Amino acid sequence: MLKITTYPLGPIQTNCYLIQDEQNNCLVIDPGEEGLHLIKKIEEKSLRPVAILLTHGHFDHIGAVDIVRDHFGIPVYIHENEQNTLTNPEENGSTRYPGLPLVQNRKADQFLKEEGMLEIGPFSMEVRHTPGHSTGSVSFIFEADQLAIVGDTLFRESIGRTDLPGGHTETLLSSIQNKLLTLDGAYTIYPGHGMPTTTTYEKERNPFLR
Repeated sequence: MLKITTYPLGPIQTNCYLIQDEQNNCLVIDPGEEGLHLIKKIEEKSLRPVAILLTHGHFDHIGAVDIVRDHFGIPVYIHENEQNTLTNPEENGSTRYPGLPLVQNRKADQFLKEEGMLEIGPFSMEVRHTPGHSTGSVSFIFEADQLAIVGDTLFRESIGRTDLPGGHTETLLSSIQNKLLTLDGAYTIYPGHGMPTTTTYEKERNPFLR
């Protein structure tokens, strides 16, 4: 059984998720900021990170990628359509916030090209391409534990914004309907910001999906 811990990081309180197994191996998903703080938490829990997974490349999800990757010596995974967001502040949205530093020149080690099963160390998950918020947004589905990490695609009673580069409202709604709401209602949906939800709850209560 997997255990998931949430750390809201940075000025926008982006959810970083640590997913750990019973042997204390873990995945780090979307380390958006506060890299030293996150490293401290990982070491306090005696976890052994095996990889960093990125749901997409917007600045608030990738800010601490390099410091966490370099500290633990682990690979970074992101969809191939997000390559420019790692290096270009215009593409990742950090130029929109003058009071915050530009996020640029981040690096990835593995580019996801196809949907399907992904095996990393002891972890097995399904990768679903869920564009609309960005062209390379992905969701990570852990079937055995009925949990899904969906980035900024779907939120509790809301959906991701589509006014950043690569955003497209109809594409986003199609991703939600065809890739996320098809999950069993028992799945817990973990978004990039805010509280977890379920597919059943969103079908009934999300005003954007009616």
